[in-house]
Amino acid sequence: MERCTARVLLCVLCCFVLAAAPQTAKGQGTVNSQSGHGREFWREIAKNHYAIPAGQEAYPLAKELSGYLGLPHPELRDDVAYSMLAVWITRQKKFSPEELVTLLEEWQANLRRRIGETGTDSIFKRSFSALCLSALAERDLKEPFLGEARYRTLLDAVLTYLGDERDLRGFDAKKGWIHATAHTADLLAALAQNRFFTKQDQERVLKAIMQRLETANEIFNYGEQDRLANAAAVIASREDFDIQAWNSWVALMDKEDRVVWNDSPPKMLALARFQNDSYFLRATAAHFPQACYKHVRRSAEICPGRTSPSLSGLTSPGERHGVTY
Repeated sequence: MERCTARVLLCVLCCFVLAAAPQTAKGQGTVNSQSGHGREFWREIAKNHYAIPAGQEAYPLAKELSGYLGLPHPELRDDVAYSMLAVWITRQKKFSPEELVTLLEEWQANLRRRIGETGTDSIFKRSFSALCLSALAERDLKEPFLGEARYRTLLDAVLTYLGDERDLRGFDAKKGWIHATAHTADLLAALAQNRFFTKQDQERVLKAIMQRLETANEIFNYGEQDRLANAAAVIASREDFDIQAWNSWVALMDKEDRVVWNDSPPKMLALARFQNDSYFLRATAAHFPQACYKHVRRSAEICPGRTSPSLSGLTSPGERHGVTY
């Protein structure tokens, strides 16, 4: 009888523990567990042009919103959290330098959260942390707060993340934008405008872009090539643009892509790389006239009718190797 009573008490106790435990998706929080404010609170802020409500402070609200970056809910993650944080950081210039650094450290650490997973919701925190970091990088261009040491640490982390991310989904019909490659490209474009960005960094970023296109093992379908092209065009617009390094980079990409036609029919992974490179180069060509303008007076070889070696690869896919498809 005592053993039976003990089992009943144990079952009751377990029921209470389970009822009290927060129900969350694996690796993710819920709105109620991460924030004391409901959706309507945030929606009202958005409707009021992102003005901070009376009695509230921007930084505690930002910390709450940061918790939403990992949610698989498109409105809360993208429309509310990211949009609000970006406006407060870049337009309304909220947050002290110390607060900005704290946000930087949190979002930079998020780039390594469960890295290597594919098809899980952990991608949202990594991808949207990269996008929020781009807002910080843009803020630093107008109101410097990073300093060289933090800038270099951030650039290193971003280049590593670009190569290590395995979840390359662009969009999910229910969960919305994922877009890790595009978000990372936006961050690189902002970092490439920084005063601490060197000629050596130009080569590193271009190499990282080429490796991302090469190792994707799929054809990007949601504009990722264009976002990466924008980052490359930002490099080309710099006063210290290294045209020789650029020429070597394009030549190497073209050389590696030629091997796709050694097989008939071409291997699918090699063809995916070729397609990504081709779309990327074509998108870069669209950006390049603006990027070249700053250099035309200094170097006529950069953009002579878009036929110089530096631009020889920036044509349509069929024109690159005499192949029509």
